[in-house]
Amino acid sequence: MPSPVGRLTLVAREAALVAVLWENDRPDRVRLGDLAEAPDHPVLREAERQIGAYFAGELRVFNLPLAFAGTEFQESVWRALLTIPFGETRSYAALARQIGRPAAFRAVGAANGRNPISIIVPCHRVVGTDGGLTGFAGGLDAKERLLAFEKRNAAEPA
Repeated sequence: MPSPVGRLTLVAREAALVAVLWENDRPDRVRLGDLAEAPDHPVLREAERQIGAYFAGELRVFNLPLAFAGTEFQESVWRALLTIPFGETRSYAALARQIGRPAAFRAVGAANGRNPISIIVPCHRVVGTDGGLTGFAGGLDAKERLLAFEKRNAAEPA
């Protein structure tokens, strides 16, 4: 699907969304196995509708069935990402503390980088301890644009 931050590929398995991939995503960043096009899949249609509403400034919290496929640690990080409110950011260190692993901020960064469900599981809301932008699968320009978009829209009623 087209978006203001580039073309996104949505991936579902059975009744859940498993990935939102970037146009120039590294092929090995997210392992999904064999894929087949299914543009009429109800989860994909709903994900596309909600992402469109998000970029239109009409949606701040996604409501989609998600299926994570990672290690227990990665999945704990990805679930923690879902708690970061629209328009806010957290540091890797804060996320590490949140999941009860305060010394694991580098591992949190690695897990964040492997988040397969970009935008919906808001890994773009994670910044360095100093507030600086750090790596992002969609590129730092996309991360900056997403954060600026959310900051502009956070003060307005949804």
